[in-house]
Amino acid sequence: MKVYGLALAAALAALPSLSLAQGAHGGHSGHSTPVQSAQTPDTPATRGYRQANEKMHRDMDITYSGDADIDFVRGMIPHHQGAIDMAKVAAQHAKDEQVRKWAADVIREQEREISEMKAWLKARGAQ
Repeated sequence: MKVYGLALAAALAALPSLSLAQGAHGGHSGHSTPVQSAQTPDTPATRGYRQANEKMHRDMDITYSGDADIDFVRGMIPHHQGAIDMAKVAAQHAKDEQVRKWAADVIREQEREISEMKAWLKARGAQ
């Protein structure tokens, strides 16, 4: 499986509104929704990022099988989908052309990896 981290890291670095909290969420440290202040703008993009983040965390709360390989893949599928959902928000609202390019790259690569991971699980009877 190719490492997708560079494209995702670049996209996240370019999107300050996607800064990740330092807290923990179900053992997934660094991905919890930060506490919002009264000064946090409630823009359509902010609402989209929050919704994507919340959905990703709900979907990542998998039932573990005890098989490290299967559990990794099962957890990464919703994680990748969360990246796709955030990238779609960026594609819709971002003004910077580089951010829009990164968003398109994230969508393409994460969709490809999700497809590979689903096939891998299916081949092992572990859907």
